[in-house]
Amino acid sequence: MPRRNVGRRRADSKPNRRGRIDIPPGHGHGHGHSSGEHVVDTSVVDSDAIVARRVRIVVAAFLVPLILAAVIAMIVLWPGADLKVPAAQQQGARGTVTKLVPCPETPADCDEATVHLTDTPGLNDKGLDVPVQVPKATQVALPVKVGNHLLLNVKPGDPINTRYDYVDHDRKVPLLWLAGIFAVAVIALSRWRGVSALIALGVTAVTLTQFILPAIVKGSNPLLVAVVGGSVIMVIALFLTHGVNAQSSVALAGTISALALTAFLGWFFVKVSAFSGLASDGASQIKGLVPGIDLSGVLVAGIVIGALGVLDDVTVTQASAVWELSAANPSASRSALIGAGLRIGRAHVASVVNTLVLAYAGAALPLLMVFAIGGVSSGYVVTTEIVAVEVVRGLVGSLGIIAAVPLTTALAAMAVADRSRDLVAEAEHLGGTGDSSVEA
Repeated sequence: MPRRNVGRRRADSKPNRRGRIDIPPGHGHGHGHSSGEHVVDTSVVDSDAIVARRVRIVVAAFLVPLILAAVIAMIVLWPGADLKVPAAQQQGARGTVTKLVPCPETPADCDEATVHLTDTPGLNDKGLDVPVQVPKATQVALPVKVGNHLLLNVKPGDPINTRYDYVDHDRKVPLLWLAGIFAVAVIALSRWRGVSALIALGVTAVTLTQFILPAIVKGSNPLLVAVVGGSVIMVIALFLTHGVNAQSSVALAGTISALALTAFLGWFFVKVSAFSGLASDGASQIKGLVPGIDLSGVLVAGIVIGALGVLDDVTVTQASAVWELSAANPSASRSALIGAGLRIGRAHVASVVNTLVLAYAGAALPLLMVFAIGGVSSGYVVTTEIVAVEVVRGLVGSLGIIAAVPLTTALAAMAVADRSRDLVAEAEHLGGTGDSSVEA
């Protein structure tokens, strides 16, 4: 049997008299280095037999049943039929403006653009020049000019001269440039882990468009669909980005626990606040197209999905912090690790919560400006559904984030606490039985 050296307490990082862990320079969370003086190797924690045994218990008792339940629920809820609503169907096309003149019949009301068609799915009109009526420059904030790329609506049965209607400017090229810059930046900074993160992002997009949205339209419970889809997204994203190991398993357990709490709080406060769900953008339209849809449930599902990404960030950070603390001091107790981890988490949560609330406030900024111009009191405005929805979104999401810190920190501390002490006890036990292959 190979010989094992039991980890000893490091002289430069140890609990002080109050049980707090003092970390020397370079032992901050996030795997950072400080002037190259101290490097914390957290792989020793993942490979620790004590940690592996504890995490296997969490995985077997908590994660495996939940993951299996989520997969089975996804299979059961999977929308198998074509969910397209005929009344909502539109056929889109793209083209470039080559000429712009006043409309022949109503020159004061509109302009007629000659559009060179560049993309006409399902039709053989690509390459043709067709007339399209567009608003005059004085009537819109973003006028149509020669050289602009346009999005068009198609009426397939109409003559070619009236077949295409103006919808909006085509922003495909700048969006592709932005996506390319984003992908390059992620890969340049994170390398292969960045590639994994981009693949996980693609899985998220597929899950949203192929499962969550169609299942809700089909009539499944929106909250159940969001929790199931969100859990599957987190499993794939965390393991794909951070690897299948003890640390990512603990982070996943914390994420799913906080997600469940967020879902419950969202459901409860949407119910007690008596939200109809009609105040959200597009709600009236979707209600008209799918009369049986549960809009208040859709609202809760949106809260859950909106909190997912931030929960991922918080739980991974907390698990990573506790792992580094344990790597720096293998003999650290559970209470010492929890205390140190929470001190790290407080600053992170304070900034993340502020970010989440500001994100929701920014989305509702035009509406808030309308109320401000009208001189309506803030107490009155906040209780209207259209504003109260954003308040509930921000606060419920923030509560989920706040809960994620102690939950993940406690789970991580239970997994890695007293590593060297347990190894010493194991070595003494084996030594007492006559096995000299393990030395303390």
